[in-house]
Amino acid sequence: MKLKICGMKYQENMESVAELQPDYLGFIFYDKSSRFFDGKIPQLPNSIKKVGVFVNESLDKVINLVGKHDLQAVQLHGNESPEYCTKLKSFCDAELDSASHQKIELIKVFSIKDSFNFDILKPYDGIVDYFLFDTKGKLPGGNGYTFNWDVLKNYPSTTPYFLSGGIGLNEVEKIKAFKKSPASEYCYAIDANSKFEIEPGLKNINELEKFKYELQH
Repeated sequence: MKLKICGMKYQENMESVAELQPDYLGFIFYDKSSRFFDGKIPQLPNSIKKVGVFVNESLDKVINLVGKHDLQAVQLHGNESPEYCTKLKSFCDAELDSASHQKIELIKVFSIKDSFNFDILKPYDGIVDYFLFDTKGKLPGGNGYTFNWDVLKNYPSTTPYFLSGGIGLNEVEKIKAFKKSPASEYCYAIDANSKFEIEPGLKNINELEKFKYELQH
């Protein structure tokens, strides 16, 4: 599984996180978030994809920030409609990332607690590249606790997904068990954020390093 570390905010910290070689680094462009990013992203290895996280943002602003920060993926964390996603996907498919010559990936987030109506996903199938399942809470993300992963036993789609929500060092064994279950067949990546923070947006490098190592061994 790939690893995404989200909620990056401070330049020196993101440079340190980048040394761990995650597959994705996420930057939150939602001004109500305590992890709101309004700086400059440093030069990162080409192997790390920069993800812009947006919540009910205008298409024009998303497209502007994709260009400004040379983002390789867009994550939609609000109530974006299939029509919105179709328009954004058309832009993403037309824009090739200059460094990797790959199309910009589109990730649509859905929040889960103890149950979920998977029919909601159908209009997005074939439009988005990935789904991301996060924990339903007071905030659009970064609530710090996991949802019931057993819900994913009923996942009906073949669209790959990111597993998110309250994932930290204490979840390593749970992730390993999940990877062996049928529910993980289309699990593409693990998304880590708040459980590795010293403060919002500032990641604990030692804990992230340990997390990545333990996932791989």
